[in-house]
Amino acid sequence: MLIFLYTLIFHQLNAKAENSLCQIMGDPKYPLLSKDGDITIGGLFAIHRNETLPSFEFTQKPHLISCSSVNLRDFRMAQIMTFAIDEINRSETLLPNVSIGYKIYDTCGSRLSSMSATMAVMNGQEFAAGERCIGQSPIHAIIGDTESSTTVILSRTTGPFKIPVISPLATCECLSNRIDFPSFFRTIASDYHQSRALARLVKHFGWTWVGAVNSDNDYGNNGMAKFLQTAQEEGICVEYSVKFYRTEPEKLLNVVNIIKHSTAKVIVAFVSFLDMGFLIEQLSNQNITGFQMIGAEAWITAKNYITPNTFHVLGGALGFAVRKINVEGFGDYVIKSFWENAFPCSHKDGNSSSAKLNCRRYQDLFVLNNYNEDVPEQRYSSNVYKAVYAVAYALHSLLKCKEKEGCDKGLTIQPQQVVEALKKVNFTVKFGDHVWFNSTGEAVPLYEVVNWQQDSDGSIQFKAVGYYDASLPPDQRFVLNTENIIWVGGQLKKPKSVCSESCPPGTRKAAQKGRPVCCYDCITCADGEISNKTDSNNCQQCPGEYWSNTENTECVLKTVEFLSFTEVMGIVLVFFSLFGVGITVLVAILFYSKKDTPIVKANNSELSFLLLFSLTLCFLCSLTFIGRPTEWSCMLRHTAFGITFVLCISCVLGKTIVVLMAFKATLPGSNVMKWFGPAQQRLSVLAFTLIQVLICVLWLTISPPFPYKNIKYYKEKIILECSLGSTVGFWAVLGYIGLLALLCFILAFLARTLPDNFNEAKFITFSMLIFCAVWITFIPSYVSSPGKFTVAVEIFAILASSFGLLFCIFAPKCYIILFRPKLNTKQNVMGRKQTKS
Repeated sequence: MLIFLYTLIFHQLNAKAENSLCQIMGDPKYPLLSKDGDITIGGLFAIHRNETLPSFEFTQKPHLISCSSVNLRDFRMAQIMTFAIDEINRSETLLPNVSIGYKIYDTCGSRLSSMSATMAVMNGQEFAAGERCIGQSPIHAIIGDTESSTTVILSRTTGPFKIPVISPLATCECLSNRIDFPSFFRTIASDYHQSRALARLVKHFGWTWVGAVNSDNDYGNNGMAKFLQTAQEEGICVEYSVKFYRTEPEKLLNVVNIIKHSTAKVIVAFVSFLDMGFLIEQLSNQNITGFQMIGAEAWITAKNYITPNTFHVLGGALGFAVRKINVEGFGDYVIKSFWENAFPCSHKDGNSSSAKLNCRRYQDLFVLNNYNEDVPEQRYSSNVYKAVYAVAYALHSLLKCKEKEGCDKGLTIQPQQVVEALKKVNFTVKFGDHVWFNSTGEAVPLYEVVNWQQDSDGSIQFKAVGYYDASLPPDQRFVLNTENIIWVGGQLKKPKSVCSESCPPGTRKAAQKGRPVCCYDCITCADGEISNKTDSNNCQQCPGEYWSNTENTECVLKTVEFLSFTEVMGIVLVFFSLFGVGITVLVAILFYSKKDTPIVKANNSELSFLLLFSLTLCFLCSLTFIGRPTEWSCMLRHTAFGITFVLCISCVLGKTIVVLMAFKATLPGSNVMKWFGPAQQRLSVLAFTLIQVLICVLWLTISPPFPYKNIKYYKEKIILECSLGSTVGFWAVLGYIGLLALLCFILAFLARTLPDNFNEAKFITFSMLIFCAVWITFIPSYVSSPGKFTVAVEIFAILASSFGLLFCIFAPKCYIILFRPKLNTKQNVMGRKQTKS
């Protein structure tokens, strides 16, 4: 609605103006520099930086705003504009018979003066009596302004009149909006790339804790907003973000106080050229040093800010700067030609009112008429030069200029036509730069990374230590040579600026409550987790068969645990196993050597030798439980254990039955022994053993034991064990052994009181009691023992029960054979009572 009303009012005023006389309300504002020509180009530069406002009490007519304190940088821009126009006017190929004039105004570096200068450059100063208003500006294009905020004012004011504006220095990204600023162009890149590049520069040096200061205008606010956004993406934390404007001293003092008490040692200053002067002055006055300044192109190459008092504040500063280009002939021009031809006060006969006014107000410029030492350091002069030539080439195409025939001066050029022609310009200036405008009306970003350094002679230089070229692929745009950088305070070591020290590998970051993400504590990774890089946000869980090393920096294979032959426990168990084999063999040898003695014959020598053989196998089968489990060893250990123990218990059971049958055979009329003779004894042992063999075969067929890596019991190591496969098969094997042992124990218990002088049933009873006690104790121990101790418990049960059978059954007999041979007689074996009778 506001736009509609504005358009309607503008249309009505324009219609009235066509039929009204032109007149200026108030005193006219005269240009600082001017020259007549067929075509006129306007120029707006902040040639002075301070303004003195008149009284606004409204008791008298306000005087014009007065300006002071020469801004040398913008004065050089005004000079090079006149230099470029003089070159074009002398050219025989570019606008051959058309002269370009100019009107250059001083904006005094303020929004108020900039608005006044904008209206003056659009309207002109003097009108002939009775001249009608035609609603068209006498200016075909405007070069300026040098600050983004004043350029926004300029572009919005000229926008409705379609007057093209070409700025050499306004970098605010907001000006790239073609809807709001359709006739705006610039020969410098926008701050979009610079803001992002500043964040990547900070990230490159590992600074994660920075302060941020910006000008409170379009340039500073837009540039800092993009920097803060990119900084957040890059993981950079900003301790504070403050802004000020040069006309607000209270805000400036507050900014300086915040910097003074901050912990961040790096300050990103997205501050305009004029504002930076005020900030440097305050930092220097309060002797605030030790901060690494990171600057934008607006001030980073401002040589006039370098003084003995300020260098200790800004020394070592880093930032992006526009490339330094030497415009040939400009150095001589600013000393001689400019003052002779362009500056009005140089003419002694100048008596016009505008000339007299300029002579009064700008006497402070005369001190520069013999000074050009700063010219080689001017980095923006080439941008003005390219802007003037862009307008000239646009006019050249509109006027249909030809080298020998000249230009068609009869054509009327409208500002809108110049805008369209500027979009198509494509040329190369004499120092080699290619000039064209992209879709947003700006140039390709190309920056140097400069460093404030002091030479041995005490002079301050802006040393190039890298570059940023947005026309290159993303991974090649940013190049830095950090070895050539001198840091704040003249140090060669890069300063640190972090809220918290980096967390080394093996730890993770834990955010501190209520503080930015860059402020954190370093927490050691838990066991089984690692972090293999610095400043890791999380620890990674190691895969199943891996575990963290002692430093928690890498996953290593878990320690594999099994009962091996080389460890102490394994050696002890092997020793007792072989010791049992040796004792059993010795007993067998002793029995074989005494096989004809009554005590060997009386105790069923055949079953005794079979029992000794089975005990030897029981001792040996324990060895299959030691060593790395394999598919074959897992199947062998349990089946061998089950079969050998059944064979052993079968023999004991046979001996027990023989004792019982022998007692029954002594009764009158008994014929029992013929039913349990040697053949029946062998058959019973074979039958009992075959049942166990059948159980083992079914177990191995259906679900056999297999090697298994147990990673659940211990997190830090792998237990190599034999999985039972079918638990039913395992407990069936063990249950069958227990059944036979229980039966043997019952029969032996019943035969323990038989009236023989040497009753073997007593020893069998005791051996079965030990056997059952061992295996009843084994079950809970087996279930609760961890890792290799499970296997050790099973081996111990095998050895204990085997030694129990060996010693309880054969030790008394060996004692009589070896130490009481007199008792090894038939009479003693047959019974003491029979002997007495």
